[in-house]
Amino acid sequence: MGNISTKPVYLEDKLAEIKSDGKLEYRSKALPTWCPGCGYFSISEGVTSALNNLAIKPKDTVVVSGIGCSSRFPFFVNTYGFHTLHGRTLPVATGVKTANDDLTVIAVGGDGDGFAIGGGHLSHVARRNVNITYILFDNGIYGLTKGQTSPTSSLGFTTSTTPYENHDRPLNPLMMMLSFGSSWVGQGYAGDPGHLGEMIEQAIAHRGFSYLHILSPCVTFDKTDKTYGNLNMQVKPIPDDHDSSDLMAAIAMAQNVHKPPLGLYYKEDRPTLADGLDEITQQSGGGKNVVTAKAAE
Repeated sequence: MGNISTKPVYLEDKLAEIKSDGKLEYRSKALPTWCPGCGYFSISEGVTSALNNLAIKPKDTVVVSGIGCSSRFPFFVNTYGFHTLHGRTLPVATGVKTANDDLTVIAVGGDGDGFAIGGGHLSHVARRNVNITYILFDNGIYGLTKGQTSPTSSLGFTTSTTPYENHDRPLNPLMMMLSFGSSWVGQGYAGDPGHLGEMIEQAIAHRGFSYLHILSPCVTFDKTDKTYGNLNMQVKPIPDDHDSSDLMAAIAMAQNVHKPPLGLYYKEDRPTLADGLDEITQQSGGGKNVVTAKAAE
């Protein structure tokens, strides 16, 4: 074994480096209250880094959440925030974006908030191609209410609500979002923060509805199933030759729930909800057409 050299890291130098890269501008003064080791810290770092890299100003950004551990997110970022009702993240985010199309709107939520009480909204925001990003934190359990079975809990999972094991087949969120017509679908893993940051940046940069599914262990209430140890052995990168414009290939890959592929599943460029509303406005004689007509007079 060759000689290993180490370089000391000084706190003052590290703080200066952090301040100089601009990411602190996107963090609020409130410290995150998640459990130590929670994957949500990686997601928070990924979002602030992505906004910084894309040069999207905090004043031009709105983070919308529902109810759950993940939905505390707006308190920890220095942007506009909207902490909504349980499961109503996407309708509110759609309203914000429709009212001001210049804003970057990021919706965040957990598997319970998004696929249980909020599940009815998913298909409509996807088919309308609302130009927002939905970051879904999936730990397969209800963490905030102390560890009950969720819509993505595995078969055989034992919780306080399934003491004789879970017999309900879990939902497949990736297949759902692909079939609903999402124009961007990807998957990341909180245990790989470098790749996760890249995926968050791609999702935010996409023009249209982008859905990013993030596997994130609950270190407090799940000691047996979706743990870092298990997921580290299961996740794998999407093959380099995958065609992200091939919907059928993306759906086939989404069925591999035992070896979850990480990366971009599908991407499509098509008109957004705002594009359609602008066209309706012009056709009805409003907006720019009215201004042009008056100028001609």
